[in-house]
Amino acid sequence: MKIRIQGNTVRYRLTKSEVETLAQTGYYKEETLFGERTFVYAIKADQAIQELHADYVNDTITMYLNKDKSSAWPKNEIVGFSSEIKTSKGNTLSLLLEKDFVCMDNTDEDQSDNYPNPKLSK
Repeated sequence: MKIRIQGNTVRYRLTKSEVETLAQTGYYKEETLFGERTFVYAIKADQAIQELHADYVNDTITMYLNKDKSSAWPKNEIVGFSSEIKTSKGNTLSLLLEKDFVCMDNTDEDQSDNYPNPKLSK
């Protein structure tokens, strides 16, 4: 899983196996070690959540996706989910959760578990 943060926008990109794990277990996370502290970013399926939502607690960003949507995601053509959340300070937090496609340009990154890029098949 990759995370990209720019201003008030947070985007997660998941490979095929990560989407499958989320569908099967209802949870997926990655960790980055910073000396004595660990930064965690996770996605959790929750039946009570209707729209993509997120929180930041104890050095962990957790996105929440509806359980039915997460269960069906590996089997459908939906690329991703997005939402905008108004914060208590009046700002807008933009969230995006999407399948990770093979890059169109050359990269040294292992992309064997990424989804085929629909633009490359044209």
